Amino acid sequence: MSHRRERVADEVRAEISRLLQRQVKDPRVGFVTVTEVRMSADLRTAQVYVSVLGNDRERADSLEALASATGYLRREVGRALRLRYAPEIHFRLDHSLEQGSRIEQILETLSAERPEDDSEE
Repeated sequence: MSHRRERVADEVRAEISRLLQRQVKDPRVGFVTVTEVRMSADLRTAQVYVSVLGNDRERADSLEALASATGYLRREVGRALRLRYAPEIHFRLDHSLEQGSRIEQILETLSAERPEDDSEE
């Protein structure tokens, strides 16, 4: 990714995070964390990856609420960042935190099952 795209992606991530914390009042949003933003080469599209705490139903509700707030978020991001074109925003669920937690559980289980060896190699 080019340096400019990375900078814009970071600014979009920060602005959307700020807006979700302070401006979006939809209770369905829940506990959402913006984990990453990927911008298209022309900076007209932003893939926004979010992590949502809760069960599958709460995640679905949060994504639905985010989708309904997309127009507002797009307008505010365009205004705050003063881009020529306000990027079209697409929200995606980020499963990386769940996968990392699952891997950590597996490693702990394997470590607990491994016999203790008092002798050093």
